[in-house]
Amino acid sequence: MRTLTVALFASLAFAPLAFASAASAAVTVPFDQAQFAAAQAAGKPTLVEVHAWWCPVCARQSNTLKALSARPDTANLTIFKINYDKQKDALKQFGVQRQGTILGFKGATPTGRIDFKTDRDAIAALVDATVK
Repeated sequence: MRTLTVALFASLAFAPLAFASAASAAVTVPFDQAQFAAAQAAGKPTLVEVHAWWCPVCARQSNTLKALSARPDTANLTIFKINYDKQKDALKQFGVQRQGTILGFKGATPTGRIDFKTDRDAIAALVDATVK
């Protein structure tokens, strides 16, 4: 019983650290024009990820973005996810021709674009250019 009590106490002692690291990660939200415009007006770093549920390239890009989003320097980054199949107006707004597109912005200033590529280094470079 003593071992269980010590283990429970230890897990509770480290619980705030788990929440602190989650709070320092980028946030991914569904694309909303008003929220995106507000983030740009505030000068925040943003990525626009054009995603289709059926696209293997999109899945790999999302996994890479999720891993990169855990970095402390991405705490202020918001990733706006456009549904390729349902948000056609947003695709037109950004000049997107196909799924698997990632666009970076620092405020309203573009920081880069990736079209249908899964190269981790290229995606990391776009994230770096956007958050730094």
